[in-house]
Amino acid sequence: MNRIALIVGASGIMGSNLARELLATGWTAYGLARRPQTDIAGLLPVAADLLDPASLEAALAEVAPTHVFLTSWQRNDTEAENIRVNGAMVRNLLAALAPKHSVQHVALVTGLKHYLGPFDSYAQGNSLPPTPLREEQPRLALENFYYAQEDEVYAAAARDGFTWSIHRPHTVIGKAVGNAMNLGTTLAVYASICKQTGEPFRWPGSRAQWEGLSDVTDARVIAKQLAWAATAETARNEAFNITNGDYFRWSWLWPRLAAWFGIEAVGFDGTVHPLEAELADKAPLWRDLATRYGLAEPDLGRLASAWHTDLDLGRPIEVMTDMSKSRQAGFHEYQRSDESFFDLFAQLRADRLIP
Repeated sequence: MNRIALIVGASGIMGSNLARELLATGWTAYGLARRPQTDIAGLLPVAADLLDPASLEAALAEVAPTHVFLTSWQRNDTEAENIRVNGAMVRNLLAALAPKHSVQHVALVTGLKHYLGPFDSYAQGNSLPPTPLREEQPRLALENFYYAQEDEVYAAAARDGFTWSIHRPHTVIGKAVGNAMNLGTTLAVYASICKQTGEPFRWPGSRAQWEGLSDVTDARVIAKQLAWAATAETARNEAFNITNGDYFRWSWLWPRLAAWFGIEAVGFDGTVHPLEAELADKAPLWRDLATRYGLAEPDLGRLASAWHTDLDLGRPIEVMTDMSKSRQAGFHEYQRSDESFFDLFAQLRADRLIP
């Protein structure tokens, strides 16, 4: 069977890993973006604006995917605007594909804000759910652009007859440049700056995160789950959490990350030290480091997403995710989380993104 993938967000952390996974297993794969990258061998670029139906119609005129993977979103100033924009992006794409009658399955990547709430009220007050987080937990009584995206997929599936899967990762660890949510690279940049300045690698987040259990999602692992769910009978019309399959405490992992860079680690000292403030004046320093070491990206803002790292590490509760549902359905991929970070750091150094 000829499997043809359309990956929205193929240049991002998840989409790029998914593209490589699918191409390695015989799929034809298209990568859609406003300015698609072409550095993935075999990936066919599609240049289109998801907010412009005419642009989509023209760009997809000769593309008839069997499977659609939505791994991208657009950040806006308010949750209401997030809902309007990101809902429209999903709706426009699926409407443009509907006349082709080619789509068999649509996979949507959201995340743990499904359980923790949107940016405007993230992990606050009465919205805090019990952990481990499980897929059967109901939606929160809050506006959330993830819910809007899901509803667009459900409506199009009812109209066009395709199956769907929803994928909810925790913090995704993998390489990307210009990504809005990139904790692994943010910490690598912070550690690299600490090494150059001699300052300690200080824990920026909350006591609950420092002491509590947590997990993360390797981009290679979610790529494998997306590929599995695209064709598995047991994954049809289901929502799945996706993490590496292990748990850790940041109090255990933080000194290990520091040791990789050969720097001093400082743990929680009773105060939150947001990375957004820590890195606010470091852009000139990073540009100097880029010149000195011949780095490929001199713009600190295209590597570090301190605002989102602060959201993750500053939460007032421990956060871990239950993986029982997809395990029972047949997905058994596993990855040690400390090695996810070490593999990323090594890749960033090899690609001259950190010194």
